[in-house]
Amino acid sequence: MLRGVNRQVLEITETNNMYYEKALLVIKPEYANAQQAILEKEARLMLKRMKPPSAIKVKSKIFYWCTRLGGASLFGAGIATLILLCL
Repeated sequence: MLRGVNRQVLEITETNNMYYEKALLVIKPEYANAQQAILEKEARLMLKRMKPPSAIKVKSKIFYWCTRLGGASLFGAGIATLILLCL
């Protein structure tokens, strides 16, 4: 239960991030009186550093490893075929 909570929230609607449409950032009470431009600049820098959600990263890793192992298997099969044809 929350009672008497007074927080300043900064809403960024143009995130320039393909994964996130909107960001809501709660500002610490000691920085509530800071200039709006500085707060928005820091928020945008933080949004630029954000990475994709973990599910997307996992799918990318699975695709990467499947491609890498598949390529190695084809390479090994090609070498084995060459060796067997030369004998």
